[in-house]
Amino acid sequence: MMQQHSSSPAANFRVYLGSTLFFVYIILSFTIIGILILLAIALPFSVRYWLSKVWVITLLWAAKVFCGITHEIEGLENLPTDRPAIVLSKHQSAWETVAFRLFLPAHTTLLKRSLLWIPIGGWALATLRPIAIDRKNQREALKMLLAQGASSLKDGLWVLIFPEGTRTAPHENKKFSAGGAMLAHQTGYPVIPLAHNAGEVWPRYSFLKYPGVIKVKIGAAIETEGKKAKEINALAENWVKQAMVEITQTESTSSTV
Repeated sequence: MMQQHSSSPAANFRVYLGSTLFFVYIILSFTIIGILILLAIALPFSVRYWLSKVWVITLLWAAKVFCGITHEIEGLENLPTDRPAIVLSKHQSAWETVAFRLFLPAHTTLLKRSLLWIPIGGWALATLRPIAIDRKNQREALKMLLAQGASSLKDGLWVLIFPEGTRTAPHENKKFSAGGAMLAHQTGYPVIPLAHNAGEVWPRYSFLKYPGVIKVKIGAAIETEGKKAKEINALAENWVKQAMVEITQTESTSSTV
């Protein structure tokens, strides 16, 4: 059964048609870009990353055309330009797993290993230096995050982590896991907290996509030198929670205008 979140607009013919066309586009484009990235396996990482970014641009264009989904970003000036950082982001849908590639600096993402088993697309994803973990083995997953995350940061790549671990419904919060904060404590790189409401128009586990504007808020860098992992995690989690309240308030104001 297809899930429809209560805060989403009612599904109508346009929603069903647009979502269907968008789904077809995803399947076709994902296969094509996967093949291109695999063919570029012998080329520098920057080429494969550029190809993936081009795909994201086309995907967001298709989301706008077929489903009426756009986005607004606040706080781009908070992204450091002199060093990589660790992004701790809200996780509501599949939108952020691809869209962040458009406006964040080149980065690696912490993700579940099973995604790399998807034919063609998953194999291509494996060439983009993800930190792929087995969630069932938490101790080994943490070791991989700390080791590969530190290596990626040293190489100039940012690290994107969804500390809630899984997608949450709009207006729902899950406790942040400490892995990202531990990586920041260990390496001394700053943490960038990030909030968004993508789940309002691109619901988790749902085939249907709804017209709307996704709001993204990027927080100021949290300096981690001299801070314990617990403090870093609390600062990021509290900022994201407050930012989500502000996004919700903005939505309420817009709907009454």
